Amino acid sequence: MSIEAVIFDWGGTLTRWHDVDFHAESFALAQAVVNADHDPDEITARLHSAGDVVWARSRDHQQSATISDLFTEAGLDHDPELLSAYYDFWEPHTATDPECLEMFSELHAMGLKVGVLSNTIWPRAWHVKFFQRDGVYDLIDGDVYTSEIPWTKPSPKAFEAAMSSVGASDPARCVYVGDRLFDDIWGAHNAGLKAIHIPLSAIPANQVGHTEGTPDAVVHSMAQIPAAVASLA
Repeated sequence: MSIEAVIFDWGGTLTRWHDVDFHAESFALAQAVVNADHDPDEITARLHSAGDVVWARSRDHQQSATISDLFTEAGLDHDPELLSAYYDFWEPHTATDPECLEMFSELHAMGLKVGVLSNTIWPRAWHVKFFQRDGVYDLIDGDVYTSEIPWTKPSPKAFEAAMSSVGASDPARCVYVGDRLFDDIWGAHNAGLKAIHIPLSAIPANQVGHTEGTPDAVVHSMAQIPAAVASLA
């Protein structure tokens, strides 16, 4: 095939979309705050606002961040050992789509590499643990999480890092699959990759970027990916 690698977004793509209560998320994060002489409601509000700032930097400037950066933006100290409430809040939303196991195997049978590129503030270890829990990590040839690189999608450098992780160097021979028309579709095209859209997510208005890309193919389930990739070869 003229295609050598298929790289996937994570949230809303390899995991199915979930609406999230971001106030509740910030409350869970607040459980890790230490040495703060503030009302719990104020701490939660500061973390919520910090999240908006951090993700706006990702959207507008492709600047990556970590969980620690979020606390720094909020002006709060935290103990990483106390993030269990935050982890537990998100864990139910992390299930890998059940169709991924067979789909990844089919892509490998086609002679293709499988990669992951996710905009995330979470550490690599969390993502790897979720994939291992769901029995698919051994089928992933390379994975990049923006918490460990300077850039986020749609920066071409983020896509280059993902291609490098699977041993690919020619973007024209790579396909990116994602649920966001800005980060994933426009971003992939801007980096020279082909792009497949899976339009099953309700993207919040404040997360929509300045441009909506036009995908090379559209699918509505993971099971449709191999055929869509073959059609682009």
